[in-house]
Amino acid sequence: MIRRAALLLGFGLWAGTAVAETDPATAARLAAQMLEEASISLSEAESARDRVRALTDTVQAFEAGLAAMRDGLRRVSTREGQLSAQLKARENEVSQLLGVLQTIETSPPPVLLLHPSGPLGAARSAMMVAEVTPALKAQVDRLSHDLDEVRTLRELQQSAAETLQKGLAGIQQARADLSQAIADRTDLPRRFTEDPVRTAILVSSTETLDGFASGLAEIAEGEIAETSADISALKGKLPLPVQGVLLRKAGQADAAGVTRSGILIATRPRALVSAPSAATIRYRGPLLDLGNVVILEPQPDLLIVLSGLQEVYGHAGEVIPAGSPVGLMGGANQEIGAILSTSGDGTGTERTETLYIEIREGESPVDPEMWFRTDKDG
Repeated sequence: MIRRAALLLGFGLWAGTAVAETDPATAARLAAQMLEEASISLSEAESARDRVRALTDTVQAFEAGLAAMRDGLRRVSTREGQLSAQLKARENEVSQLLGVLQTIETSPPPVLLLHPSGPLGAARSAMMVAEVTPALKAQVDRLSHDLDEVRTLRELQQSAAETLQKGLAGIQQARADLSQAIADRTDLPRRFTEDPVRTAILVSSTETLDGFASGLAEIAEGEIAETSADISALKGKLPLPVQGVLLRKAGQADAAGVTRSGILIATRPRALVSAPSAATIRYRGPLLDLGNVVILEPQPDLLIVLSGLQEVYGHAGEVIPAGSPVGLMGGANQEIGAILSTSGDGTGTERTETLYIEIREGESPVDPEMWFRTDKDG
């Protein structure tokens, strides 16, 4: 896990203020290294004591590595295009330079030293050649550097397919292993046991999220154990439960003019969704028109509602630690072609899925940005 932490730190620096200081080739190599380390972590997770935690880390490492690879290759492609265009624009300059160098190289030394005006003219000519030669060398060095960089960038693009194939296969295997590890987990504390009949009745009889949230106590077979959990110190500091970007703020109308009390996060397909803090799972499953929903209770009278997932993990009543996986976003598994494609660069078109997040304090929803850090890519 030390390797993964170091690589994630490197990715964080690369993706943040140090972008301008990292050349595209280095960024692509770092991404490939991150994917390699994630593959190693996947093999080590088999023997980990906390297999769920190890596999969660591995899935997140693959996600970060694939994101880094996507952006790194995008920068490689952009830089290679810029250099190729520059070299094409300098074709005449390059031809003249090659001509001068070829003349100097093929002319015999005695001829180069001769001058019609005699020894003084030859001396002056030699001084001019001495002044011009460093400039010619500088031009040759710049041209050589650009050609070497183009060659390196093209080699990186050609080798990317194999790296991506391994990374995509690795993350699919890690997701499958994580799902099985969660299903096998039996050591979590429980605050209550869900009654499936009562749950079905509540789901079918409520028409709003407000109504469902107010009736959550009815789905337990018996009493729900009290808890003294308190995350008030984390207010405004909670990480987003998924890698993504803020698409719509609370109260902001969508294209149809509909406003909601929560925020909408744009994510990549099959992104892992995790609990932002330790919490009790109060409900998980389909609900109203929200798709699959997970409702977490990190402290009394505070609910975090996550909706729009394709798969949900865990069981109602379980108390899960911070960072525990609670589900996966929908969408098709990524293909190499989609990652290598530079169409839609910078438009966020690869974030095709959306996670809706609502926070309820007591009986009322509040702006989730009061609790979550939404100024960073989660």
